[in-house]
Amino acid sequence: MNLSNLKPAKGSTKTRKRIGRGSGSGLGGTSTKGHKGQKSRSGYSKKIGFEGGQMPLQRRVPKYGFKNINRVEYKAINLDTLQDLAVKEGLQKIDVEVLKKAGFINKNQLVKILAKGTISEKITVQAHAFSKTAEEAITAAGGTVEKL
Repeated sequence: MNLSNLKPAKGSTKTRKRIGRGSGSGLGGTSTKGHKGQKSRSGYSKKIGFEGGQMPLQRRVPKYGFKNINRVEYKAINLDTLQDLAVKEGLQKIDVEVLKKAGFINKNQLVKILAKGTISEKITVQAHAFSKTAEEAITAAGGTVEKL
């Protein structure tokens, strides 16, 4: 066996239909398109979603919901996360840059501090927004809150 006598397995390949190559081929004449009608014409293409004149799905199903273009999305960071950061890194000030370095947020995200967990360290926290309870917990621990 060598490259010159390699063949595909028997029955694994078929010859393609050569349509529109004369009546002798058996596939001339209408070229498998049937007689007359829109689909037999050249240049035919139906619109996406066209269902033969029946009311299409995207018009049968009602519209719902809306997207608020003024929504501001924050990445939530909890107090227990800040506590861990302050203890592990020995930090007195936690800001957006520290959170980026630690991998909690990416460069475009806004940060909101939420009150899940407890905080015992006296730290300064800089963020874009705070929940009331988180703000109270940080100040109760002797820390300060700075909004960006």
